[in-house]
Amino acid sequence: MLVLSRKKNESIVINNDITIVVVEIRGDKVRLGVEAPREVPVHRREVYDAIQRSQQ
Repeated sequence: MLVLSRKKNESIVINNDITIVVVEIRGDKVRLGVEAPREVPVHRREVYDAIQRSQQ
């Protein structure tokens, strides 16, 4: 796993078309903004896991 450090308003670019921005840091919570093409599904892990379970 690649681990990166970012501050508020800093970003990470994945594969030239996905950008993840640190929008807010409050205590132990971080809010992220994700810019990705519409055809790329983006889910929180617990939602992704639920989708995977429902498809089995």
